[in-house]
Amino acid sequence: MPMTEEEKSTCRKIIHGHAAAAAAGNLVPVPGVGIAVDTVTMTTMAMALASVFGGSITESVAKNMATSAIIATIKKQPLKVITKEISKVLPFIGQLVAPSISVAMLESAGWLLAEDLAEERDKKKLAQEPIKGGHNFKYEKKFELPEPK
Repeated sequence: MPMTEEEKSTCRKIIHGHAAAAAAGNLVPVPGVGIAVDTVTMTTMAMALASVFGGSITESVAKNMATSAIIATIKKQPLKVITKEISKVLPFIGQLVAPSISVAMLESAGWLLAEDLAEERDKKKLAQEPIKGGHNFKYEKKFELPEPK
């Protein structure tokens, strides 16, 4: 079952809010700080997104999920990550480029994470649903043994 409109709306607020926070953290013109800020932001985002789908995760699980999501995003967009970190050594330009790239990366990673969490929720629901079919018989009559002859 795909995400409901309410879940999408809540995820959108969480993802946009965390992406904005990461953008602010990426204003620091020091290479490497951006990735640390992105990881921390993704960790809190993962915890918030898990609650949308009826779950709760520990900080260590959230860090693993965040790291995996960031690595997946970096693999998809390696030039953006390199550009973001290199741009920080350029005054003014780096402070414009790095936050915008960080927002794009966190948005992408956040939606990947939300989709994974929704998929996990759906798998758990399917595992908990009773099997419907020919094996659930309902007897209306009491079973009686035949009378001995």
